[in-house]
Amino acid sequence: MIEVYIDGASAGNPGPSGAGVFINNNGVIERHSIPLGIMENHEAEYHALIKALEICVAKKYGVVSFRTDSQAINQAIEKEFAKKKYALLLERALELSANLELFFMKWIPSMENKSADELARRAIRLNRIEGAHDQDC
Repeated sequence: MIEVYIDGASAGNPGPSGAGVFINNNGVIERHSIPLGIMENHEAEYHALIKALEICVAKKYGVVSFRTDSQAINQAIEKEFAKKKYALLLERALELSANLELFFMKWIPSMENKSADELARRAIRLNRIEGAHDQDC
């Protein structure tokens, strides 16, 4: 089973944001720092989920277990419901997850998500370096 750790972060709310995706594919490690432009922290969390799902679908991963320290993301996936503001982002995530053989989501404490957090914070810095603007997932 492939383990995927995700985190979204913002320097300000809203502010420069980034997605961190850490993938353990049976010992083969992938790290992704993805600048997201300017957005709120919760929005960055959804974009991190979407970016990670896009990576998994593109690589044709079958069975994936996602880990997040965002209770809001975990609950949205579990209930397949998000507040109106995030409903389209959740809909996109659910569409992508349907392309996987098996998709699991598990909430973990922040202490267990340090790798994805570091990648998300790196992505915030990349925003500043690249002068990134708002992007859509």
